Amino acid sequence: MTKIEEIAAAIEEGKVKLVMPLIQEALHAGDSPNEILNRGMIDALGNVGEKYRRGEIFVPEMILAARAMKKGVEVLKPYLASEHPMILGKVIIGTVAGDLHDIGKNLVSMMLENAGFEVVDLGIDVSTQKFIDAVKKHPDASIVALSALLTTTLPAMRETVHGLNGQAFRDRIQIIVGGTPVNEDFAKEIGADGYSSNAAEAVVLVKRLIGA
Repeated sequence: MTKIEEIAAAIEEGKVKLVMPLIQEALHAGDSPNEILNRGMIDALGNVGEKYRRGEIFVPEMILAARAMKKGVEVLKPYLASEHPMILGKVIIGTVAGDLHDIGKNLVSMMLENAGFEVVDLGIDVSTQKFIDAVKKHPDASIVALSALLTTTLPAMRETVHGLNGQAFRDRIQIIVGGTPVNEDFAKEIGADGYSSNAAEAVVLVKRLIGA
């Protein structure tokens, strides 16, 4: 097993304490920081997302993998900065109006940051107008991510997407949605650009939508 494969395995298994020394060993062995990030870390998160989708792991394992990823990014950041800017893009995220849950949203935020995105987290119970104001305040944001955990707040998600779709800035953003009661059919029905069933898949989706 190569060092990069060992890093990927450590992240998938949520072995936070092993990730940092393994990355240092890989760097000393001459592995590229970008290769470590992409093949050893981001790909590992993709595998974690697939395992979650199949029901092989659950939210606690996802959180451990995200923490392991975060530790790895801390080691890699100085090396990545020397090659190219770390920031891949800016994402605005929030839980829709009427919903006070944030575990899923926070996990998505953490994974996006770990993958190299700047995240503007609007928090919970976010009104349509607050999302609109945030996009206007951050003209460099290319993704707006909406989260909902309660079935009763799906109308609020619909309203927010409708509100965003009616803005002049619509052609410069992509809207993605997620959360327990959300599915791909609902996402298409309300006019969103993408849907993700879990945090790891959200990273893959965002990268695909912006062409990263």
